[in-house]
Amino acid sequence: MSTSTSSVTVVDATVTGVDATVTGVDATATETDQDATETVRLTNGLTCSLPADSPLAKLLRSQRTWAGPDAKARLKLLREAKSVAIVGASPNPARSSYFVGTYLQQSSDFTIYFVNPNATEILGQPAYPDLASLPEVPDIVDVFRKASDIPQVIDEVVAIGAPTVWVQLGIWNQEAAEYGESKGLNVVMDRCIKVEHARFHGGLHLLGFDTGQITARKTLR
Repeated sequence: MSTSTSSVTVVDATVTGVDATVTGVDATATETDQDATETVRLTNGLTCSLPADSPLAKLLRSQRTWAGPDAKARLKLLREAKSVAIVGASPNPARSSYFVGTYLQQSSDFTIYFVNPNATEILGQPAYPDLASLPEVPDIVDVFRKASDIPQVIDEVVAIGAPTVWVQLGIWNQEAAEYGESKGLNVVMDRCIKVEHARFHGGLHLLGFDTGQITARKTLR
């Protein structure tokens, strides 16, 4: 009678560009498992193929490997913009989109448009049912929609020819961000346009209000 033994390969893998070190991964896979691979992209731009159900692949999927524009690039987008459309704007004063809209009306030189098919007026201005109904193409489309809706919004942004989509703080969809960039858009994600505008202009208070104070800090250029 012959006996068979199974071997387990232990892999100590450190992935450059991702804040993760995986030690003791069981890399043994069946022939079927080995056929199921996926390609992951790292923050340094490199890609690698891994078994889709491996612990390392699952860990990498949980990491954010897309960064978007840096601070100077975001400042440039805000400085060059003349108009902002807020998609998902709400007439409810308790909603964050209402607060952001109020700030942009009062503390910026942007022309503001509100997009909400279920509202007729927001902050004293007409609300539009969709981006295609706006009287002009906005320079920035600021988005307050759930993460799964972002690809659809990106398609609408591309359709009207707007150059930048800005997805608000707390909303993350990396595939949508990469999709938007592939369509030639500037994509900012998981950042509040109100906070970014205020901090670049020296008006960010602890509670997020424009203090109206003149700052002696050097302006980012």
